[in-house]
Amino acid sequence: MRIRGAGRIARAAAEALMEHAKLVEAESPEEFRQTMLEAARHLLATRPTAVSLKNGLLHSLKGLKIQLPGDGASADVEALRTGMIEAADRFIAFSNGAVAALAEHGSKRIKDGFTMMTICNSSAAVGVITKAHRDGKKIKVYACETRPKRQGLITVRELAAAGIDVTLIVDSAARTYMKQTDLVFVGADTVTAQGNVVNKIGTSQVALCAQEARVPFFVCAESYKFSMDTLEGDLVEIEEREPEEIADPSDFPGVKFGNPVFDITPAKYINAIITESGLIPPQGAYDVVKTLKEELDDTQL
Repeated sequence: MRIRGAGRIARAAAEALMEHAKLVEAESPEEFRQTMLEAARHLLATRPTAVSLKNGLLHSLKGLKIQLPGDGASADVEALRTGMIEAADRFIAFSNGAVAALAEHGSKRIKDGFTMMTICNSSAAVGVITKAHRDGKKIKVYACETRPKRQGLITVRELAAAGIDVTLIVDSAARTYMKQTDLVFVGADTVTAQGNVVNKIGTSQVALCAQEARVPFFVCAESYKFSMDTLEGDLVEIEEREPEEIADPSDFPGVKFGNPVFDITPAKYINAIITESGLIPPQGAYDVVKTLKEELDDTQL
């Protein structure tokens, strides 16, 4: 939990693989490949819900697919090392560029004088809002606290530091403040091939409030947050965290605790998904997933 946000997690994993590649000592290309795959699998196990982590690793592992020089084991290992470092670095640059492009597209939906709502801490959603502010639009933001880890505190600090009029609200006040809201922007940990969105717990409730109040609800998600596994019918694993994040179980004998980290917002509650390529309807997620699968299908974890 020291690194939060799907995009940041993906970039951190790519960077970790890159640094590991620099240090690995291997006597053969096969040993180098196996060592890097083991490292990637270790990283993948840390956060089961954020598909950005898996896709970031797959993008980086494409460096193992390069043509080897064939000049001997030592030269081949160094070629793989260079390939891994370059592939991971390309993904990090792509990820950062995608956030900036997404912000450009999303900010066009924000008009001068608008009030937005968001939940949790998404670099993509924050990027959309701050881009509108940099463009000279006078805007306001309601940011949900996001229990139990209170990621909303990160969001309000970032927005306030940018000079944006921001108000921190408790999660249960979302419907009350929705009456004064023009648009909702949230991030995504995973977008399924069916256009459903997995994001921080509470997101689906904000979507329901927005639907009832007829407030447009936008999801900010770079293409590497779309899940290839859901194309084949796999379900997204919802991470459950320790009850101690809520309260000390020893203070409540006989009480069970539920602490799911994410929930699922159905496609029917989403007006559009904002990607680095532009805005798409949630039904367009299938095409994004198909393109991603064509690009990464030859790389396995």
